[in-house]
Amino acid sequence: MNIFDIVGPVMVGPSSSHTAGAVRIGFVSRKLLGEPVKSVRLLLYGSFLATGKGHGTDRALVAGLLGMQPDDERVPFAFEEAKKAGMEFEFGEANLKEAHPNSVVLLMTGESGKKLEVIGASLGGGRMKICQIDGMEANFCAEYPTLIVQNLDKPGCVATVTTMLSDRGINIATLQLYRGSRGGDAVMVVECDREVPYGAICWLRNQTGIKRVTYYSMEQEF
Repeated sequence: MNIFDIVGPVMVGPSSSHTAGAVRIGFVSRKLLGEPVKSVRLLLYGSFLATGKGHGTDRALVAGLLGMQPDDERVPFAFEEAKKAGMEFEFGEANLKEAHPNSVVLLMTGESGKKLEVIGASLGGGRMKICQIDGMEANFCAEYPTLIVQNLDKPGCVATVTTMLSDRGINIATLQLYRGSRGGDAVMVVECDREVPYGAICWLRNQTGIKRVTYYSMEQEF
């Protein structure tokens, strides 16, 4: 435990879980989309749905999708800022099972027409977790540069990713593996100690057995 777990994050309140955590979910989801959000449906679940409006969760999520951080003084005015930016948004109720009580489904469309579905959860103290991306398991907290790789469940795919990182001198902080069924679709979630170059991500997307690569950067805007 560090001091920030005790005193909480630097933020625009009132709640570290319903406000600061919600801003971070929106911010990380925007970066995963990789471009400005043109429109979004936000489906709230559990406590986010029951008490979120009073805590400003709705405005916090929109603020994050606009690229704001939890301490941005514009967070309470996110709806007005979204209108200025031309970002359309609507809220609804999520139908989730056994999800964290502070969860949201974000159905995003970017300026280019790109679509992405993200499920995020606020864990308290301003911390958050991305649970799913387009139906794929993810379960990362956006504290490291992170590769989310959807691949075929066959020998060599994990080695393709880990060898690519090793060749570029990038150390793996954590590695999670999921699969739907033997020989079917699988997912790797790789948290790295430093940023993965854009060229390496493009190379990875073209390798045999790799179906999709999503990247979360700690530094790059998108």
